[in-house]
Amino acid sequence: MFILPNIKSAKKRVLTAEKKAMENKMYVSSLKTAIKKAMDDNNGNNAENINMALKLLDKSVSKGVLHKNTAARKKSMLAMAGNQK
Repeated sequence: MFILPNIKSAKKRVLTAEKKAMENKMYVSSLKTAIKKAMDDNNGNNAENINMALKLLDKSVSKGVLHKNTAARKKSMLAMAGNQK
């Protein structure tokens, strides 16, 4: 770990930023897993997995984890993959 600042409010900002970064990392990781499941050809319930991934994408935009254009691009990719099957 690194040396914390001397000012109390700066210390708190460093710690909260670290905590928020961990939460965002966890959320993006679960999102990637959901997208990979939706893109998988071997799954029988592919429509269900696509809907779950779309829901997580929308939720990630509302939480501020992803930019809305990034989510729109990923949703478009999922829709195209769903139409090809």
